[in-house]
Amino acid sequence: MEIDSQQRIRSSSLAVSLGLVANIFLSALKTSVGILGHSPALLADGINSTSDVAYYLVVAVFMRLARKPADDEHPYGHSQLENIASLVVGAFIMTTGVAIFWGAINDVYDLMIGESKYGGAASMALWIALFTVALKIGLTWFTQRKANATGNAALMALAYDHRNDVFSASGASIGIYLGRAGYPWVDPLVGALVALLILRTGVEILRQASVELMDVVPSQTLAARITTLISQIPGVHQVEEIHAHRFGPYLVVNLTIGVEGSLSVKEGDHIANQVERLIYDSMELVRRVYVHYHPVNEDMGEASHTRSRPNIHCDLES
Repeated sequence: MEIDSQQRIRSSSLAVSLGLVANIFLSALKTSVGILGHSPALLADGINSTSDVAYYLVVAVFMRLARKPADDEHPYGHSQLENIASLVVGAFIMTTGVAIFWGAINDVYDLMIGESKYGGAASMALWIALFTVALKIGLTWFTQRKANATGNAALMALAYDHRNDVFSASGASIGIYLGRAGYPWVDPLVGALVALLILRTGVEILRQASVELMDVVPSQTLAARITTLISQIPGVHQVEEIHAHRFGPYLVVNLTIGVEGSLSVKEGDHIANQVERLIYDSMELVRRVYVHYHPVNEDMGEASHTRSRPNIHCDLES
């Protein structure tokens, strides 16, 4: 279901603000308890939350810039900045994953050769880690719901990051519990495995954002919807081409339709204007529609020029 632009802005801002406040709170809580409670796992997770705060601020700035209206240099607006914000989040997540992985591997090695000793964390550290798991599950669900409703790539990246935090906090919980039970090497080992999952998510975010920036066109579902809408307009005998590409969450559509060849230019332009208005009114996320019309032979049902078959260029994933 499509939502209007103002509602989209409000939903996106709410998800970002809520995530930012939660991460500031968790960053301070986990870092302090990790230090006072002698828990390397919780301290590492607190550092992860601190990095979350940094790129949440980056996303907030990019999303504010993305709302700027169109200008002469950016006739379609600045919505692509949402995808650039998604790239930034993906890069941060990958960097965090690599750093956590190498740190965890070093800790395992130090424990194995006896250069490091770990006597177990305070019970408060375990409860804070479990609280983090519960909070991040809720934030994952909420942010993903808002991302699906708004089509905001940056929000989806943040939802993936919340999900990563569920994994990392779960790993910290397991590590703290087993560390207190006399198996200190499990703590950093679980951290290394979680880091690999975080790294994989960062790669996926970068892949999706790159697809959007590379102008992959929408699906056949969109083409079918546009064709169904156009068929309601008297005078449109044929849909020859549908080209559509994304600009952030929005769409720019180029159509070629067939009309009766005996019509005047003014009559053909009237039909083309009807097509434009219908698409604008029916599809809120469409920002530009360009309609070209060609004469067709009603008896033969074919275009009078060389392009005789519908050519719908919307055959890739949305």
